[in-house]
Amino acid sequence: MFTKYRYLALAMVLALVTAIAVVACSPAAPQTVEVTRVVTEQVEVEKVVEKPVEVVKEVEVEKVVEKPVEVVKEVEVEKEVVKEVEVVKEVEVIKEVEVMAPEGPKETIIFGDLNWSSALLQNRIAQYIVEKGYGYPTDVKFGATLPLFQGLKNGDTHVTMEIWLPNQDEAWNAAREEGAVLSVGGSLGEDWQSAFVIPAYLQEQYPDLDHVDDLKEQQYKDLFKTAETGDKARLVSCVIGWACESVNAAQVEGYGLSDHIEIINPGDGATANADLYGAYERQEPWLGYMWGTNDPAYKLDLVRLEEPPYSKECWDTTKACAYADATILIAVYPDLPARAPDVVDFLRKWDFSIEVYGPVLLWQLDNPGASTKDTALWWLNNNADVWSDWVTDEAAEGIQAALSAGEEADGWPTE
Repeated sequence: MFTKYRYLALAMVLALVTAIAVVACSPAAPQTVEVTRVVTEQVEVEKVVEKPVEVVKEVEVEKVVEKPVEVVKEVEVEKEVVKEVEVVKEVEVIKEVEVMAPEGPKETIIFGDLNWSSALLQNRIAQYIVEKGYGYPTDVKFGATLPLFQGLKNGDTHVTMEIWLPNQDEAWNAAREEGAVLSVGGSLGEDWQSAFVIPAYLQEQYPDLDHVDDLKEQQYKDLFKTAETGDKARLVSCVIGWACESVNAAQVEGYGLSDHIEIINPGDGATANADLYGAYERQEPWLGYMWGTNDPAYKLDLVRLEEPPYSKECWDTTKACAYADATILIAVYPDLPARAPDVVDFLRKWDFSIEVYGPVLLWQLDNPGASTKDTALWWLNNNADVWSDWVTDEAAEGIQAALSAGEEADGWPTE
């Protein structure tokens, strides 16, 4: 029986070993081991992948990317600003050269009525052409050089027919730099002027009186002194308010003549001229300021005392030298080209030179009772070949029709 049970136990052991072997050799066990291994590798791979992601997100990398973006933006902004400035300048230039007259009612154009004969005559002629040829109302403001120049800068007047340089150099150059005035051409051309003019008959009597330094000598001071000047020579200088008033005073000081000359400044040009005419008629000594287009310079025989020659260095400092021949310009208020381009175009063609003005003075000599208006109408009626070159054909027709009808300009002042 023991043997029977022993064999039975042995069989059971063998069966158990067989079962274990079967289980060990079955595919289920290897799959379990493999799955565990794969999961471990996946975790490792995920960890490896996470590390470069962290590097990409590092702040240093982000900063490197941001910097060139900011620089590009700054450059673009700077370029845009420059372009905007350039566009503004181009628009201003276009306005300046615009030639089309604006639509609507035409505004009044005001002329600075400078208080001497050539400027008054040029104003009357220009006013007539502007009114009858181009249909603009005109008006005038009467005054002297300095206040009227300020009026032009302020826009109180729009046209000045005579800007005298170098008399007005300092004020003119400053106003040009500010953009407060605009030159549109020449007027009268060039003209001489001097603060030290005497009648020719006086130099014939005293031939050695030919230089400004001679005025320091007592014998020549005695020729020109009066009760009001004491022991000093009397010099009739510029009208009060004219630019040459300060220039002549500077010359007297620059020549060392302050102790020898008493300056007299007349209230207006007519008074200055009358003073010279009276002395000339009586053949008396006379010393004073004169210029080539002034009436006495055409009517009388006058002599300029010699002075050191003009130089820019002298003029910019002491003014102890002669005037340069004057350059005479037409100036306008800067808005006039935009609102009256046809008038500005006419003024640019204006050519009332000294050669043109000379015959006018001769006519006035033959017609001493003629007013400035009368003189303007006489010139316009007898010089169509001259002024017609300054205006359009349509404007010329209107001017000629008005002259034929005997019309005056509405903006002419009462004389």
